[in-house]
Order: sequence, then C-alpha cells, then structure tokens
Amino acid sequence: MLRVSKLTDYATVVMTCLVDAGDGVLSAQTLAERARLEAPTVSKLLKQLAQAGLVVSTRGINGGYRLARAPEAITVADIVTAMEGPIGMTECIAHSGLCDLEPHCGARVNWQRINQAIAEALSSVTLADMVNPPPQRNTAIPLRVAVI
Repeated sequence: MLRVSKLTDYATVVMTCLVDAGDGVLSAQTLAERARLEAPTVSKLLKQLAQAGLVVSTRGINGGYRLARAPEAITVADIVTAMEGPIGMTECIAHSGLCDLEPHCGARVNWQRINQAIAEALSSVTLADMVNPPPQRNTAIPLRVAVI
C-alpha cells in the first residue's frame, strides 16, 4: 500500500489550521488543540515545516506560527517533501546511483513515469484546496458502445 506517514498527514492538518488563522499567528499549543494532536508532536512538525520554509515562527509573548506563503502557493507536494524528503516511488527515482540494477533495469522508465504522475498530482493540490476543495468534476471514463 502506498501512503504518506502519519507525521506527513498530521503536518497537513496543522497547515490547514494555520490557513484558518489567516494572517494571525497561533502558538504550538493552540495548533495542537485545534488539530487534536499532542503538543510535542505539533512542535516537531512545526520545526520541520519551518526548516522547509513553509511556516514562519515569531518569538515572544504574542509569538507563534503562521504560513510563510499564501495557501494557494503551498502545495501538498511541498508538505510531503518537507516531511519525507524527495518524492520517489522507488529508491532509484529518489536517489540515483544507489541500485546496482539501475543501468540495465527494464522497470525504471515506467517507475519514472509513475513517479512523475504522482508528483504532478501532489503539486496540483494546494493548501487552499485542502481547506476548500474544488467542486467534483465528472471523472467517469466514457464507455464506447458498439452498434451491432
């Protein structure tokens, strides 16, 4: 099964809480309460998100965290990369040169295509979309009807 880690999922939840705060700042404790997560976990997430440049921290009595950019300018790919590193379905996609099979691997090209599709999908969804999803489009596959 392909899935992001719990911490990446939680980081997305924390980021959506920051969207709700608008231009204001929220303390790690307030974010933990709003996200219904443990405060140490939220602090860990915020540290990684700040290192990646997705949130900005302000010290002091009225300090806290806010988004570093507009929600429309932060993608799910940004969050996944901040928490998990480069998006790569296989080790050779994320870090070239680590596999002895790489020079003659017949599957690598298709893994690259799959990885590209996933990266594009994650990049196409913004933090603003996570808070206010766009209306569902009809994604049904049209059927061809044979006339006999």
